[in-house]
Amino acid sequence: MPYDGRLLAGVTVLMAVVEAGTMTRAAEALGLTQSGVGRAIQRLEVRVGVRLLDRTTRTLRLTDEGRRFWERVGPLLDGIEEAALDAAGSTRTVRGRLRVNVDPFFSRLVLSRELARFLAAHRELRLELIMRDQIGDLVADGFDMALRFGEPPVMGFFARKLLESRILTVASPAYLAAHGRPAHPRDLLDHACIDYQDPLTGRPFAWEFRRGDEVLPVRQPAQLMVSDVETMIGACCEGAGIAQVMQLGTRHILAQGRLVEIFPDWPGETFPLYAIYPSRQHRAAKVRVFTEWCLTLLGGENELDAAATR
Repeated sequence: MPYDGRLLAGVTVLMAVVEAGTMTRAAEALGLTQSGVGRAIQRLEVRVGVRLLDRTTRTLRLTDEGRRFWERVGPLLDGIEEAALDAAGSTRTVRGRLRVNVDPFFSRLVLSRELARFLAAHRELRLELIMRDQIGDLVADGFDMALRFGEPPVMGFFARKLLESRILTVASPAYLAAHGRPAHPRDLLDHACIDYQDPLTGRPFAWEFRRGDEVLPVRQPAQLMVSDVETMIGACCEGAGIAQVMQLGTRHILAQGRLVEIFPDWPGETFPLYAIYPSRQHRAAKVRVFTEWCLTLLGGENELDAAATR
């Protein structure tokens, strides 16, 4: 098949439409008319022989064939962009838009404190942090990457583990003074607990305790279930019950004495944080730089968690 420059132009328009979410916004970004964008997409679909977008008067979404096409050509366009920057002598310059699907708790807890410095170091970068409770479809939603707690999806993504945070079982001093301190995880059956809702299933996360090779699941009674970490921590601090929290983000609360770890002799349960990408190959410089920045922010957390489990 001979090279056709219109094919690359059509691909560029398709990428802009998917990232913008509407043809109107894509047209504005590209400096084209909306009808011009529509014609470019139609020519591309004719050229490749499949329908790439399902479009109605209100919504746009990639077809299955369009999603596979996006997954193949998106990284290649990133490679072209990087090659152009290299040719211009800008190998160390991070440019363009970086759109990240990020866990709300992690964004508030870790990223927000250092964002000013990161942006000051990369003034040609536009960073979009979109807080989501679920990873969703990174390609269709126009994300370059995601930062999510928990095990990543098995298919369709490449994941890099950034952190393993210990899970702590905690209560306030006032709660323990009123109800006593459980000596063993099984004693939780006699206490009020606070559940945290798994956003994927809508059900509470199961409580599990680990010590070496020993694994002990506990079905704790819960009068309260929440879907927000800060609400859970606040309620626990006020004596509403016993909760399980990540060590990431709660060290200062324990150091202040507002919460007490109940079972330090069961230190083995952890919860991972992953960086997740639509593709393993041709990751843009902006994505690599942002990932390495996150690792730098988490460096101290990794070292403290490792020391705590020795």
